[in-house]
Amino acid sequence: MAYDESIYRRRGDDGAERVGDGTLDDLGYGESRYRDEGRHGGSFVADVYEPATERTEPQPDGPVDDGYDDPIDGDGGRDRLAVHLIWEVVLLLGAGALAYLMYRDYPGELRGAGLNHLLVAGTALGLLALGAGLTLRAGVPNLAIGPVALASALHFAENGDRGVIEAMAPATVTVALLGLAVAALVVGLHVPSWAASLAAALGAIVFIQQRVAPVQVQGDYDPTGEAWYLAGGFAALAVLGGLLGTIRTLRRTVGRFRPVGDPAVRRGALAGVVVALTLVVSMIFAMLAGVLIAANGTGPVRPTSGLEWTGLALGAVLVAGTSAFGRRGGVLGTLLSVSLLTLFITYADRREWHIALAAIAAVVVAGGLLVTRLVESYGRPRPGGPDDLWRRAPAGTPAPSWESPRSDRADSWSSSLPAQRAESRVDPWDPDRWR
Repeated sequence: MAYDESIYRRRGDDGAERVGDGTLDDLGYGESRYRDEGRHGGSFVADVYEPATERTEPQPDGPVDDGYDDPIDGDGGRDRLAVHLIWEVVLLLGAGALAYLMYRDYPGELRGAGLNHLLVAGTALGLLALGAGLTLRAGVPNLAIGPVALASALHFAENGDRGVIEAMAPATVTVALLGLAVAALVVGLHVPSWAASLAAALGAIVFIQQRVAPVQVQGDYDPTGEAWYLAGGFAALAVLGGLLGTIRTLRRTVGRFRPVGDPAVRRGALAGVVVALTLVVSMIFAMLAGVLIAANGTGPVRPTSGLEWTGLALGAVLVAGTSAFGRRGGVLGTLLSVSLLTLFITYADRREWHIALAAIAAVVVAGGLLVTRLVESYGRPRPGGPDDLWRRAPAGTPAPSWESPRSDRADSWSSSLPAQRAESRVDPWDPDRWR
């Protein structure tokens, strides 16, 4: 049987396959997925065609919006903040419940010197969380903030008797250079930041491991005298950062380094500058947190790896409602999550539960990943219809219509069949044909 000359397909003078009066290419579509199937054993033309669109990387120097969303499959419109507001109410209730337990069992921790120590401890963790959140929103998570904070705490413990400024000036220069080195690797080689910051974290751990015993804090600097100013400064930075993160243009500028296609494709000079600034600032935040950790403690600084502080900071940011992809976040989440975590650590210490910081960090990070799934599921913009998906497609791409067929394709569904010459028909039941 002559399957190669199907009555459902005819060819023009130029040899191109035609459906109705126009070729497949004339309809604005690419090659059919099934056109070449069965050339020697039967063939048919599929009714489903793939749009001839090509996924292209946005230009690094193009509009700021293209530095964030995928130009074809990106989310159009504003993020939904309702899920963040609801989750922040949950965090507020949790922090209130822990504050009540603390007041009921250990009221001295919420007044006087105890409250000042609690505020300084929360500020130290909050600075680490700000550094982690800033780099996460920029698409370059910094894993070195914990070891850098602990190394800074050891340095301050050894040199605090020289004065805070004199002791921490060389540390500030060192951590800034370390941040620039990580930025040079990330931007210059265009490699993942977790790998480059891990190398920096290992370098800080080498500095820490040179101490074989806990280091007693030298000097008499006591940050509890400025506890309310320190806590107020952290709260202002956290809330201001959350508010600025709701501005789409600014959020997409900060997150311009995040890939929207091939992760090895460079994102441009603006993205590199933003990455360098965020990494340096996060290192400085970690150094300041280390000073507060050493000066606020009641005992010597123990030389551990410091990675538990990285876990606590990242966990606080994730639990706050910031997506692990860095794309979405709330307003008050960081302030509330840091408060909740500080209250829990203090309460567990007073109850003598002896829970390791690394164990708390592991649980918090795991819980933060669940929050990320919640935020990504319910925080993305509402779908706006078919035009939303194709609004940023390359020029010339035909937009699909769900209301009526396109006028230039109307003839492709014609029920009339092409005329055939009678002598070309072969009777399949002719007995002479099977001899």
